[in-house]
Amino acid sequence: MRLRLIVCLSILFMICIRTGAQQRPYYTQYIMNNYIINPAVAGIENYWDIKASHRLQWVGVQDAPVTTYLTIHGPLKKSDYGWETATSVRARGENPRGQAYWQSYQSAEPHHGVGFTMLNDRTGPLNRFAAFGTYSYHMGISPQTSLAAGVSVGFSNMSLDASKLNFGTTTVDPAVAGSGMINRIRPDVSAGLWLYSKKYFLGIAAQQIVPQNIAFSDNTVYVEKGKLVPHLFFSAGYRMQLSEDVSILPSALIRYISPLPLGVDFNAKFMYQDIMWLGASFRYKDGFSAMAGMNVSHNINIGYSYDLQTSRLNTVSKGTHEIVIGFQLGNRYGDWCPRNLW
Repeated sequence: MRLRLIVCLSILFMICIRTGAQQRPYYTQYIMNNYIINPAVAGIENYWDIKASHRLQWVGVQDAPVTTYLTIHGPLKKSDYGWETATSVRARGENPRGQAYWQSYQSAEPHHGVGFTMLNDRTGPLNRFAAFGTYSYHMGISPQTSLAAGVSVGFSNMSLDASKLNFGTTTVDPAVAGSGMINRIRPDVSAGLWLYSKKYFLGIAAQQIVPQNIAFSDNTVYVEKGKLVPHLFFSAGYRMQLSEDVSILPSALIRYISPLPLGVDFNAKFMYQDIMWLGASFRYKDGFSAMAGMNVSHNINIGYSYDLQTSRLNTVSKGTHEIVIGFQLGNRYGDWCPRNLW
């Protein structure tokens, strides 16, 4: 009975920490893949965009979060209209995103987008596996401005590995360790809006829309209910051309999870001829990040980021590493860079 109570209190403490903090993973390079935050982005380009990412958070801290995801999205039906522009041709020494590109920029023709996400987020004995599909619709609302709306529907499997529970002793009750993996499957729904043009984007997204209680229990282990709460994300960015070859994209992401204070990220991404980029990010009351990447070809791109915490975690953590690899399938016109996502 005493051990059962210890198990209850220990796991409940862990869940309270997770409930009182952001329950969805952090992403440093979300600017490379806005779809991971907002389902309305699905199908924004005229090709299929695949992204794979692996994130090791707080390296050096035992049982720190490890997040891996795979996303794919694209238009339900491709259109030839208005797609063959300056970015399709890459003359040596010239920037495909120079003045010629912006002069010919047009808003999106009405079209449907679809997508799929598979994600795994592990923190100690707790693990969340999620998979969901996405539908979106894009339309032009002015000659150079478009609006998209999207929804994602799927499931999340929350699991507790009882064999990894640490009681601070050298011996563990075999009844607890023998409980194995305790799983709880819940529906997962997200929705979003995305307003974009040649100079700016604005987005709002809600993840984990339906609040739900969750508890882990079997004949040996029982945990009082925790709660999965909605997460709201507000995104904004503006493109500025510093020269024919160099542009800068300042952006911000605001996270709201009741009853926590607002979380804010400020970012700046410098692009050179849309071949390579350097960036920096500041997460309020958390830390700084540096990122770099390049378009290897018109089908492959890669990005890497490193986070350094300014909280007390920096005394034990060696930072956070994140890598994102992208593939563009069906890139018919050979674009080296996205037209609507920077």
